[in-house]
Amino acid sequence: MDDGYQLLDAGDGRRLERFGGVVADRPAPSALEPRRDPDAWRSADLVFSRATGWTGRNPDDPWTVRLEGLTFELRATESGQLGLFPEQAPNWRWLRDQIIMRGPGEPNRPVLNLFGYTGAATLAMASAGASVAHVDGSRPAVGWARRNALLSGLADRPVRWLVDDAEAFVARERRRGRRYRGVVLDPPSYGHGAGGHAWRLEERLAPLLEACVALSAGTPDFALLTAHTAGFGAERLAEQLAVALGRQAADVESGEMVLVALSGARLALGAFARWPRPADRR
Repeated sequence: MDDGYQLLDAGDGRRLERFGGVVADRPAPSALEPRRDPDAWRSADLVFSRATGWTGRNPDDPWTVRLEGLTFELRATESGQLGLFPEQAPNWRWLRDQIIMRGPGEPNRPVLNLFGYTGAATLAMASAGASVAHVDGSRPAVGWARRNALLSGLADRPVRWLVDDAEAFVARERRRGRRYRGVVLDPPSYGHGAGGHAWRLEERLAPLLEACVALSAGTPDFALLTAHTAGFGAERLAEQLAVALGRQAADVESGEMVLVALSGARLALGAFARWPRPADRR
């Protein structure tokens, strides 16, 4: 990981992070232990509270950071996010490895990245030579991802930037007979799908995974599923991905996404499941 990010401390329901030259103090419900380095928190340039929003440095001013060989534009959003999830960095490296190991593949069989947000996974794969279909329901998020591609020197890579509902897009691609070599999903806990219908991970994940696997015309080369949702830990994600792939949960690699702070604090931020396991790689 480049020096663009560092978790400084976590505790008492909050996290203190350095993104490039900006230190941010934000909520972290999973940070249940006491803070280990109380003095460090005085360095915060930005502080987010759900009651009052952002205070400190002008939250409307974007800045850039370099992480895992990619450059990202960050900005303070109304939800308390900054546009980057550093806990995903090991998964970006894993995706790159999958592409490098298997080759760039055929242009007409890209990788499908659903709920692609600001594009980190898409850019990691594109930087390794993959063609990618990047899908997100938010037009501003897709625009943000395209700016990140430009900042990272990847604007000319074969990426389709698509503003669309994930389920509706997958259904249309199946009808069109399109084929994808791999699939990446980082779905939200709740949201709104096509036609204003409510999206709930509990109800919609299994059929969406099944539909994604069907787009591979058999078994995909690789699949990555991540979630930041209570009740969807590593074991559950592995089970659901295994069912969609027609395999056993033991065939799927899974674990928590954890950051370790400079202070020694550990911060769990969701879980992942990915296939194939290292021993299964061809």
